[in-house]
Amino acid sequence: MTHMGRVAVVATFALVFSWLPLWAGQAKKPSNRAPAKEVTTPSEAKPAAKPDRAAKRAERPKPKQAAKPGLKKASKPAPKPKPSHHPVFENPASPAPANAIDKIVFAKLSSLGVKPVLCSDAVFVRRAYLDLTGTLPEAHEAKAFIENSKMPNKRVALIDRLLNRPEHANYWAMRWSDILRIKAEFPVNLWPNAAQAYHRWVKAAVMQNKPYDAFARDLIISSGSNFRVPPVNFFRAMQDKSPEGIAATVALTLMGARVDHWPADRRAGMAVFFSQVGYKPTSEWKEQIVFWDPLKSTAVASSTAPGQDAVAKSVAVTNVVPQALDKPLPVRKPLTAVFPDGTKTTVPPDRDPREVFAEWLIQPNNPWFAKAIVNRTWAWVMGRGIIHEADDIQKDNPPSNPELLAYLEKELVSHKYDLKHLTRLILTSRTYQLSSVPRHKDPRALANFASYPLRRVEAEVLIDAVNQITGATDLLTSAVPEPFTYIPKEMPAVAVADGSISSSFLMLFGRSARGTGMQSERISELASSQWLHLLNSGHIQDKLTKGWKLRALLKSSTKQNVIVEKLYLAILSRFPTEEEQAAAAAYAKSGVVKGPDVGIDLAWSLINSQEFLLRH
Repeated sequence: MTHMGRVAVVATFALVFSWLPLWAGQAKKPSNRAPAKEVTTPSEAKPAAKPDRAAKRAERPKPKQAAKPGLKKASKPAPKPKPSHHPVFENPASPAPANAIDKIVFAKLSSLGVKPVLCSDAVFVRRAYLDLTGTLPEAHEAKAFIENSKMPNKRVALIDRLLNRPEHANYWAMRWSDILRIKAEFPVNLWPNAAQAYHRWVKAAVMQNKPYDAFARDLIISSGSNFRVPPVNFFRAMQDKSPEGIAATVALTLMGARVDHWPADRRAGMAVFFSQVGYKPTSEWKEQIVFWDPLKSTAVASSTAPGQDAVAKSVAVTNVVPQALDKPLPVRKPLTAVFPDGTKTTVPPDRDPREVFAEWLIQPNNPWFAKAIVNRTWAWVMGRGIIHEADDIQKDNPPSNPELLAYLEKELVSHKYDLKHLTRLILTSRTYQLSSVPRHKDPRALANFASYPLRRVEAEVLIDAVNQITGATDLLTSAVPEPFTYIPKEMPAVAVADGSISSSFLMLFGRSARGTGMQSERISELASSQWLHLLNSGHIQDKLTKGWKLRALLKSSTKQNVIVEKLYLAILSRFPTEEEQAAAAAYAKSGVVKGPDVGIDLAWSLINSQEFLLRH
């Protein structure tokens, strides 16, 4: 449709976005659609001032009222109090603690003078689907949940169902893939076969709820082919493969610590544990063996098989055994290493130092291990860590609530490092179910989770949501033509294993580059270029006008109010208010567009709303 038509949509649906002022200051404002005419959301629009009338009113003499005998002067009626809860996005019920998390968090909030407010069922169902599966609920799923008033524990039941859905494994494997740097091409260069194998292993670990201590141990001690023993890719997905570089990656990934804050002797002591990691290629293209190499055998000529075009040539080469060495192999001696807590240890010559480090790391009393994964999981769910940033655990960066962090650590260890139990514990708490509407300017309120933090959904989740609503698909490709880069059209972006396989949309919306393993690589802020793409691009317009699923929805009823309700449930996971139904009806009668284009314009308007773009 025309630019002016879209301007009319924004103006007409002012009531659609009437909730935006509640969240002012937490999200960036949208950019202008075109320089010719500024487009403002209703939350930004301000009524034109009328100074002439105001001045005339001020100049008018106020009439004097004669006092009546026996009667006091009438007082002005008190202004109507503002509602304490938003009727669409909040639940007026007082949040009673559901578990120990709430008791700890609510006690802290009480000391700050903060009274928490619960979110509504409509907000919760959308939030839970996004945080656990990276998808929106289908319209019928959202409707059934909101209308189900007979099940007292329906929120807990929903969490349990979502934790066991395959989409949960896809989404949380994507989160782990950012941290583990699963990417075939530059700068990690795992290569496609290895990236696919590594991702399958991570996804299976999430799906099978593999104990986290076993997961971490496999990453540290595994040896073998990068194609056939997936966790060895942990040692390949690093730009710096020196002992110091490996130690830094281990600390960041599994301890939530940045070694650049450590003194040099502490870094050097930890690097000893990774000083005997060896790499050697095989005759298969891009295959590499990661192994314990105490003799530094990869430095010996003819000890590895270079890539060959024929198997026979490969066998001939690998059967050549060196008969003489330039100098005799050195006598293997014990290694002296230092754990990050300052404890010295001696590693015997017949033991892989990585095993010694792994045993120290996964001990229940380790000061980093449980703390790091508990804090990371909390940050994934709640938008910020108890220690913020989640991968910056150090003395100068204390937790906002030490008691909460200690409780969650203890809970994880006592349940044998069951990450699904930890995730369920967090999501079934009232703390997770609080409203996203901030009521306090004190920064301590945000740091102590007085409200659910607003943030834009990830790039993959956003494009999958648009495709889920419209029935459209996207072409995902790799800039470098490699094997295993064909991606079926039906595959969601969340499920793509290789970070090298991308699209212009994913890059524009801040998908992680997977180069460092830091959470800050992923950008989840709204930028002007992103708004312009959503407002103006043919990419989004084609999805709205040609997507089979949206077209079917718009043809499913001849009643305008029914179509509006279905669009709201499909896009915002809630029912429209009476004012929003009236606004939609007024636009339909305005004649700006006719037929299905009315519904398409409404869908365009909702997809461009902050309610759709932000986790709330």
